Amino acid sequence: QVQLVESGGGLVQAGGSLRLSCAASGRPFSTYNLAWFRQTPAKEREFVAAINSRGDDTYYSVSVKGRFTISRDDAKNTVWLEMNSLKPEDTAVYYCAASTRHYSNYADNYSYWGQGTQVTVSS
Repeated sequence: QVQLVESGGGLVQAGGSLRLSCAASGRPFSTYNLAWFRQTPAKEREFVAAINSRGDDTYYSVSVKGRFTISRDDAKNTVWLEMNSLKPEDTAVYYCAASTRHYSNYADNYSYWGQGTQVTVSS
């Protein structure tokens, strides 16, 4: 198993940037495909970005592509989400997720989740 803890959320003005971190403990980090999802009270959990276990492939939702970057450092057991040009519609609780079996944009494919970190973008 792996335990995930997100940090780095906060309040930022539109056009600003934030960097979310997700620190992992437990099973060797390099075996996991990792992803970021987000959720608001009005919406189901939404895929944001994913990175495979080797760290050589990433993909993004259409809404964040070109603005957000996912990266990982297995030596630090950490995955990051760099968020630039933030918009009010990016406001959500952001979750990191891990799976040893799946590399996808489907939340149900991920077995391990952090507790989430709030990102609020003001207009």
